[in-house]
Amino acid sequence: MMRSLYSGVAGLKTHQTKMDVIGNNIANVNTTAFKSSSVTFADLMSQTTQSASGANAQTGVGGVNARQIGLGVKSGAINVNITSQGSAQSTGNPFDIMITGDNFFVVSDGLANYFTRDGSFYVDGVGNLCMTSTGYNVMGWGVDPETMEIKQDTVQALRIMSSDNLTYPPEATYRGTVSGILDKNDTDVNSEAGKTVNLNLYDALGYEYTARFIIKSTDNAGEYSVELSKLLDAKGTEIPIPDGTELFGSGTDVDDATPVTFNTNSYSWDTTGKKLMDKAGTNVIADLSILADANKTDAEKQAVYDSIAKAYGYEGNTNAFLNLLIGNDTVKNIIDTAAGVSGATSTVDLFDPDGDTNTATYDFNAAGRHITGMVMKFDNDTGLFDSIDGNINGATKIYLSKLIANTADNSSNFSDIDLNWSGISMFNNNGTSTVTATYGDNDGIGTGRKLGDMIGVSIQRDGMIYASYDNGMTKLLGQIATANFPNASGLEKHGDNLYSSTMNSGSFDGIGVDVTASGGYMSTGVLEMSNVDLSREFTEMITTQRGFQANSRIITVSDTLLEELTNLKR
Repeated sequence: MMRSLYSGVAGLKTHQTKMDVIGNNIANVNTTAFKSSSVTFADLMSQTTQSASGANAQTGVGGVNARQIGLGVKSGAINVNITSQGSAQSTGNPFDIMITGDNFFVVSDGLANYFTRDGSFYVDGVGNLCMTSTGYNVMGWGVDPETMEIKQDTVQALRIMSSDNLTYPPEATYRGTVSGILDKNDTDVNSEAGKTVNLNLYDALGYEYTARFIIKSTDNAGEYSVELSKLLDAKGTEIPIPDGTELFGSGTDVDDATPVTFNTNSYSWDTTGKKLMDKAGTNVIADLSILADANKTDAEKQAVYDSIAKAYGYEGNTNAFLNLLIGNDTVKNIIDTAAGVSGATSTVDLFDPDGDTNTATYDFNAAGRHITGMVMKFDNDTGLFDSIDGNINGATKIYLSKLIANTADNSSNFSDIDLNWSGISMFNNNGTSTVTATYGDNDGIGTGRKLGDMIGVSIQRDGMIYASYDNGMTKLLGQIATANFPNASGLEKHGDNLYSSTMNSGSFDGIGVDVTASGGYMSTGVLEMSNVDLSREFTEMITTQRGFQANSRIITVSDTLLEELTNLKR
């Protein structure tokens, strides 16, 4: 039999193998992150009919090359073009990730780790990041609970939407900053009500509150009183502050001479019955006896104070009225003494506040005000902040922790707040003050926050996964690990775009590497496309087809020669 017959058969088989590889490449032209393969041929073997001989220096005869007849062809190797990067395909899905570089994602079926370039991921029902096609868990590194940084240890399944990650815990505000311009000609600053400055804050449970400060001018140039007048919840309800509890500053008297006139056009006093009446003296507006009656509620007593303040022109500013000073006595102490309230010992007569028995008037001149707060001072020459309560650095403290929330353990949901006032200046601003208070210091520390719900997840170029929350916070959830191999072409395919390591690819150490360590990076919202080049594949298909045809001709021609040989017998 002729050797060429078997060479032709070997050629047919080998070209068929190459055609199989080409067909697989074309079939996967749209497979995510598919890596094309190519076939190289090698001659099968050769039959040596005469060995080579060397030159004979004695006879002068030269050497003769060996005579060898080839016996066909075989597939030398099937190479995977694994290092060639596929093009990027935009998907808009934030969990679709493409690696630029030579690294691989690490995924697990729960028993073994596999490697893939297919970054089509999704979050399953329990919050794990998984492959869309197989459901295998994407592996990475978790966050150290102590340092809140990535701990590169043995890879683990990335559970990015656990119950702990769906919300961000609240925190109480513990720092604040006051800044802006306090114009001395501002009508609000010089009014009885004063300039209102609100500081929004949070308690430890994430509930929002507003601390309302009142800034008022005094008779001393460049000096202003600062008081914490109210603490309101998110619905505007005032939080009661126990009597004697000083949350901001302590009792201080400030100079502020103010004439106070009783409204005789609408009101009159029944000095005998100690009642505030209408002008005609027929209807009772406020009965002072209510103040000394232990059976009356705080609201009923407050209504008495409010009515008296209104009669003296302080409607809506009852506290400002009650804290006015006549001599060394507050108006509140004077009213309480007149009403017979226990502990009130004023020497000033409410119905004759000026001490002149010859004049029937209830008007008086307030010598100053008693405040529960602090005095803020400015340099009259430069307009710059000087001090508050004697502190030149502007540091004050709101002792909100004194408001007990849990009587069982005597604890509070509030945190004391370090409030800095040094950012205020006393410049001309056309009679308008711009003083504002913000939670947190100048670096944004100590702002406090409400409970945050997760509103998004983002994946960075280095594979770090961050969650964002509706309270403005972000949280590091983990990092996607990658694997890198000395000989990536030596990986073994397992279908479903998966590979496993072999003895010739290099091993995986179980920890992996940061994708950026070798200059690579991750892109979200895109997938890596197949790197199959159709023009090259079709060209290879043509040459393979011609090679197959040529080998088939070897067989037919060899058969013809054998036929001629058998015909010699005739």
